Amino acid sequence: MAEPIVIATRESRLALWQAEHVRDLLAQRFGAQVELLGMTTRGDQILDRTLSKVGGKGLFVKELETALEEGRAHLAVHSLKDVPMDLPEGFALAAVLQREDPRDAFVSPRYARLAELPQGAKVGTSSLRRWVQLGALRPDLVVEPLRGNLDTRLRKLDEGQYDAIVLAAAGLKRLGLGGRIRSVFEATEMLPCAGQGALGIEVRADHRTLLEQLATLTHRPTWLAVQAERAVSRAMGGSCSMPLAVHASWRGDRLWLRAALGHPQQPLAALLRSEVEDTVGTDTEARALGERAAQALRAQGSAGYLAES
Repeated sequence: MAEPIVIATRESRLALWQAEHVRDLLAQRFGAQVELLGMTTRGDQILDRTLSKVGGKGLFVKELETALEEGRAHLAVHSLKDVPMDLPEGFALAAVLQREDPRDAFVSPRYARLAELPQGAKVGTSSLRRWVQLGALRPDLVVEPLRGNLDTRLRKLDEGQYDAIVLAAAGLKRLGLGGRIRSVFEATEMLPCAGQGALGIEVRADHRTLLEQLATLTHRPTWLAVQAERAVSRAMGGSCSMPLAVHASWRGDRLWLRAALGHPQQPLAALLRSEVEDTVGTDTEARALGERAAQALRAQGSAGYLAES
């Protein structure tokens, strides 16, 4: 890495933290000089509609991929939960870094946990996945859309627009805002989405040397876990309009994978759930575990739910 490495990144405070984190890793590991190319994506610009109605989470990565394709940047850093299950032709996921806390966080100025919210309280979230799981936990609450970057969401909460909001714990912790977390949802209450808490590094597939060097940054247990999670999402269609939750955790050398699918139009409909576990040591085994979890959801009637996405 003799020449400066350019990282394409969104310009939100959290995205910049993530890019700077990778910049520091590259400097420490390879002695690389690294520059950041800040960009605004369509996902950042469209704030008056939910992602499921305007094209999904891929809106956060397209402009960064264009910068890679045009040679203006060498790599892009993403929250892995925002990365589509299948990358466009010519691009590759070079590395996945060690996962931060994958859980969802309950944030409120007045209430310590979801159970304390009064009937009819207003909860903000931008995620269909959280929407259906909140419906399963507290059908008496009013769940309303909440878009914007992390700081914008917290500001709307502090202005009194919501009684509570649900955010990814990882983002709050990375920005030193862990003190805003009143409580976290264990996976038994609210399953995260595929890849939540992990960072992915994307490059052009023809940059073989860069691919090989970046691969050394991969945290293998996280890589295998997210391979299994993303396999579930891919098998179910991988759409942002699909309220799918999936999370894998390690028990020794065995990977425990849980998934839940909600109805995209009926938040109070029963959640379909699956749970599988097996010894996993390779990418193929991880993806096969994900396929098994998806098959269990199909057996429960997931096709009817997905038809409404």
